[in-house]
Amino acid sequence: MAKVKVATVWLESCAGCHMSLLDIDEAIVDLANHVEFTRSPITDIKEFTQVDVGIVEGSVGSTEAEETLKELRAHCKILMALGECACFGGVCAMRSTFDKEDVLKRAYIETESTVGGKIPKPPGVPELLDKVKPLNEIVKVDCYVPGCPPDAKTILYALTELLAGRIPVIPSDMMRFD
Repeated sequence: MAKVKVATVWLESCAGCHMSLLDIDEAIVDLANHVEFTRSPITDIKEFTQVDVGIVEGSVGSTEAEETLKELRAHCKILMALGECACFGGVCAMRSTFDKEDVLKRAYIETESTVGGKIPKPPGVPELLDKVKPLNEIVKVDCYVPGCPPDAKTILYALTELLAGRIPVIPSDMMRFD
């Protein structure tokens, strides 16, 4: 039987969800018998190919993140939002309460340690969107695995459900928000 092809991306977030994915420990060996990871921070493959499952950690706060998400959606059959940021915007969405220009000014000009700062422009730094968004405000999401970060057991449950041909619905006792 052919392996299920999976691509993962890490948008605006802390990488905690990918760390939880790696925390499935020895189960990753069994998973490797059924899954082929293509583009992913784990593999460092840069190009998207057609995959069965796309997994996204992080919210969408820049034009680059938006383009990456749309490209993954175009290359996958099922898209999974992994973690609080991908599902709901998470901590990154706190930026949405401020004006984008004020955020850039504070970060690059007004910080206490900045001398002669200037706001960088693309292509050096991706252009920020006015607001940070969860995935479903940009593309169709097929399943959600909330949590900050989701527990490794929850991620394994979701992947096992997908491998069995079912869209995972996470039971409430598996939800985690630290």
